[in-house]
Amino acid sequence: MRTVLIEPTENPKVMKFVADYNLIPGSLELDRNSDISEIPLAQELFNYPFVERVFITANFVAVAKQDTIEWEHVAESLKNVIEDELLANPRIYLQKKKEMYQIYAEMTPNPNVMKFVSSKLLMDGFVEVKSKEAAEEVPLAQAIFKEFDFATEVFISDNFVAVTRDNSVEWHQVMMTVRALIAEYLQNGGEISKIEPQKHENPVEKIINRDYTEDEQKISDILNEYVAPAVENDGGKISLMEYDQESKTAKMLLQGACSGCPSSTATLKNGIENILKQFVPDLVERVEAVNG
Repeated sequence: MRTVLIEPTENPKVMKFVADYNLIPGSLELDRNSDISEIPLAQELFNYPFVERVFITANFVAVAKQDTIEWEHVAESLKNVIEDELLANPRIYLQKKKEMYQIYAEMTPNPNVMKFVSSKLLMDGFVEVKSKEAAEEVPLAQAIFKEFDFATEVFISDNFVAVTRDNSVEWHQVMMTVRALIAEYLQNGGEISKIEPQKHENPVEKIINRDYTEDEQKISDILNEYVAPAVENDGGKISLMEYDQESKTAKMLLQGACSGCPSSTATLKNGIENILKQFVPDLVERVEAVNG
């Protein structure tokens, strides 16, 4: 509770309510015609019909009343209102609520990768950071690498952060600590990335610096519709990197939890290859990973 003292002034219509700290730089003089939409304290005080003006400066709030009311009947009530409002908004103006992030940890098929899922969207697209040295333009990844020596890669996409660990720890030892750091970082308004996220549509366009051919686009469309949602749900990303028309081989770029995952080869062969053979049998006979 904020401590407020009642202090009379030479003007019998005005009473000072003195706080134990400086309320604002400068001063505010408000009446019933003033814009008080961002000043909850003034809103509460003007709820009392006898309050004519409110003056706020230094460490006190001065209230001017109508002559029809005696201070002995209302001063204590105003004091309580001011104490409550200073507790809620110590700097007088309405404090914007911090955006609340709920973070939970989720295992992925890759035992080295843990997915930390946010209740709010982090970015529209994705950013992959493959090493500590590459994190300069991704402050969230920087914070993770700085705090955790075992972190080797960070993949941020949509509403999750996928962190890859080395073999020096097991996830059950560090999972809660990593979750807490990410939650606190986001809650405090930390910047996620200074670079523009890659888009999910044609995600390797920046890498290969070319547009898909008609055949590649057909393959990519199948991946985006039937494969990508499940892979992204596991904290990874899979994209068509290149296509060899002669051998009918589609080469995939694995990112996030998919990169280095022990089950990624089986997923490619048993899942994605079969799907592509089913939907575009004239185009694809084999699927390979370029970084699996």
